[in-house]
Amino acid sequence: MIIRKLEQEESPPIELLLTADPSERLVKEYLKTGICYIAEEKNQWIGVYVLLPIKEESIELINLAVVEIYQGKGLGKKLVMHAVKEAKKLGYKVIEVGTGNSSIGQLALYQKCGFRFNRIDKDFFLINYEEEIYENGIQCVDMIRLIQDI
Repeated sequence: MIIRKLEQEESPPIELLLTADPSERLVKEYLKTGICYIAEEKNQWIGVYVLLPIKEESIELINLAVVEIYQGKGLGKKLVMHAVKEAKKLGYKVIEVGTGNSSIGQLALYQKCGFRFNRIDKDFFLINYEEEIYENGIQCVDMIRLIQDI
């Protein structure tokens, strides 16, 4: 498996990105300025993440998705750790990530990768998404923001 930056002439894996963020409008918007990385195995995309510069010293891991048959095998953690290394190589001092209050697995993953809780954006998903989102039997309402100094 390799993880590499998506080339400009390559189309991003929108369908895979939509498994992590159901808003096609928002995904396309942050892809305009974000840096997309893909994980490949045997010339097939098996994972993706996007880094989005937000401040001079801060970058955000804005989307992380893994093809379903590869989930639960450590690929998500590898992608997060790759994102942290890439952010540091790009000269950023802080990497941020946000996930829904109902995203229990993602909250655990990010903490295992060294992220710490920073703040809560109340009602984020009610304001920014047209349809209700449910995960783990919980409505996704608030954005939990985590950060890591790098």
